[in-house]
Amino acid sequence: MDSSLFKHPLFMRFWLGQIASSLAFQMLVVGIGWQMYDLTNSALNLGLVGLVQFLPQLALTLYAGHVIDQYNRRTIMLVCRVVMALTVLVLAVTSFNGTISAHLIYGCAAMLGATRAFEMPATQALLPNLVEREVLPRAMALNASAREATVIAGPALGGLIYLLGAGVLYGTSTLCFLISSLFLFKLHYAYQGRARTPVTLDTLFGGIRFIRSNPVILGSISLDMVAVLLGGATALLPIVARDILHTGPWGLGLLRCSPALGAVLMSLYLARHPLTRNVGKIMFAAVAMFGVATIVFGLSSNLYLSMMALLVLGASDMVSVVIRSSLVQLETPDEMRGRVSAANSIFIGTSNQLGEFESGVTAAWFGVVPAIVLGGIGTLLVVGVWMQIFPLLTRRQTLTSAAQSA
Repeated sequence: MDSSLFKHPLFMRFWLGQIASSLAFQMLVVGIGWQMYDLTNSALNLGLVGLVQFLPQLALTLYAGHVIDQYNRRTIMLVCRVVMALTVLVLAVTSFNGTISAHLIYGCAAMLGATRAFEMPATQALLPNLVEREVLPRAMALNASAREATVIAGPALGGLIYLLGAGVLYGTSTLCFLISSLFLFKLHYAYQGRARTPVTLDTLFGGIRFIRSNPVILGSISLDMVAVLLGGATALLPIVARDILHTGPWGLGLLRCSPALGAVLMSLYLARHPLTRNVGKIMFAAVAMFGVATIVFGLSSNLYLSMMALLVLGASDMVSVVIRSSLVQLETPDEMRGRVSAANSIFIGTSNQLGEFESGVTAAWFGVVPAIVLGGIGTLLVVGVWMQIFPLLTRRQTLTSAAQSA
């Protein structure tokens, strides 16, 4: 089989489906936010949209991991994408006929959160079933580049389409979800059914137990979680743009795009030049660079220097993400991948939410610049501590092999 991922039919269907789905979601976030604020003129209601998405996702994720390890992952993803399309279609129809309300948006947001509880870990667990182990890191890097590209293009495209009306935006998002579903419908892999087991506390928490028992996975996940928790400077971008860099919405847009652009460029590089040696030390170096870039961003009073710092921040974070994601999937037996991916989703989602909260609290206590700089310093300290606590991760040489010798 040709090793080129672009000539790999299963991966290409998966990858194109991911692009369509991610683009749909990124546009959708813009539409829901703008429409909720138009309807209520309330910042609190705007914040509650994120909360009602996050809570059902958090509540269902462990159960979703059990389901993903019991049934065909491609079928689970397909059902989730269709449900998301139908949910957004409700928003489109009610926007067109003028019956949309804040309560309806909350209900649809909750349904989207519940659906993503199944869709996200199923996506992570399916990819190793589609490509050989040797090319999995490249596949993850290319998949990450597509996701980050939609983070850049999706909101901008969603904002333009919203000018034609919220219903048009929701209709476009629905169409993208349906296109994604068509790619999945034609994706058939060598699925081997397993004996069904009942849901118990033992099966629900199996993924968390496995992570705790594997120092390589535990170290990589916890390192990323704590670094994101401490270094969540992007949550303060509106304040930095207005009060420190003295720029307007256009400057804020450039700042928001910079981390994603850095992530896209790095993921494309890693897809072409996969890491083959010293992956443990490279991961720690990348997280340390993330901390340094955070400090530079906090101290900067120049828009272009701040953009460059965020570009480096996004690129270094992508190195860490690709290494962590590859280690998690390659170290985990296939029968556990759903539950481990679900537990990983909880850690990632919680760290992102709490990281924004932590940034806001420390900024209120100490000021914006000290909060950002302290977060970067904290990240550097965590790197030093984690290298001592997880020596197996520090000495890890390759992504695809088993645990490395000392």
